Amino acid sequence: MLAELTHTLTYRYDAPISLGDHRLCLQPRGHGHQRLLEHQLIVSPKPSHLHALVAASGDEIQRIRFQGTTDHLCIEARSKVETQAAAPLEECFNPLNPPLPYPRGHLNPDLHGALEGWLPNGQHDPSAIALAQDALMGGNQQTLPFLRQLMATIQDRVKYTERHLGPAWPAGRTLRERVGSCRDLAMLMVECCRSVGLPARFTSGYQLTDPAPDDYDLHAWAEIYLPGAGWRGFDPSSGSEISERYIVLASSSKPELTAAVSGDFKGPPNTISTLNWTIKAKVSGSRPEGMAIKHTHAA
Repeated sequence: MLAELTHTLTYRYDAPISLGDHRLCLQPRGHGHQRLLEHQLIVSPKPSHLHALVAASGDEIQRIRFQGTTDHLCIEARSKVETQAAAPLEECFNPLNPPLPYPRGHLNPDLHGALEGWLPNGQHDPSAIALAQDALMGGNQQTLPFLRQLMATIQDRVKYTERHLGPAWPAGRTLRERVGSCRDLAMLMVECCRSVGLPARFTSGYQLTDPAPDDYDLHAWAEIYLPGAGWRGFDPSSGSEISERYIVLASSSKPELTAAVSGDFKGPPNTISTLNWTIKAKVSGSRPEGMAIKHTHAA
């Protein structure tokens, strides 16, 4: 699938302000099951400095700095991405998918950080452990049945709802409220998977539904590391493995590190700021032969 994306965010301030450093997660991932063919970043006012860096997750993000004052910040990311379906998970395991709980000692040490619980001492939320154990028994302690049972159980116990503001809730709150946004359900699945030995991380990006809505929004899901298959995406909001209609922007053990735009500003007391955003997508077949990969930045 070939997708052309335009993601625009416009911040307005009712008084002149000074923009602090900003961190942008607006460049689609360029490896794995998707290829970044073009990417253009347009920022107003013009940054005094911009540089790209590779985050701990392997995703590329941008850092920008500003000088002077302004009453607005407009960021537009234009991307062209090609996606492809991943190999069926049943074909990735030989001969059977790994039994659970998966022993930590069998994992590459690089993955150990994706096993930590959200509590300050690294322990897992007791309510998430209980939910994972229910799914584990329902899945006969096999990895793929467990993941499918876990998503079905989450959908049975938590009602999906849109929530545009605020950080992702911890697993305990989502289960207590019995309602949650896509990012709340993603964090619940991450916590449950970690409690049975499966490395997991939070992922932000786009889900290009069919038929298309008038405007898209950012979406969140979980990526689970499966020995023999690598990092694979699962969407507890839809109850299934992700398809080629999902496009990854960023992933991290900490959801706040996947925010599309993060930064601050300084201005007069009680300065009011507003944010408007649009996400447009055009989906077509596959990439024309010979298309070059191109990266540009403009202001």
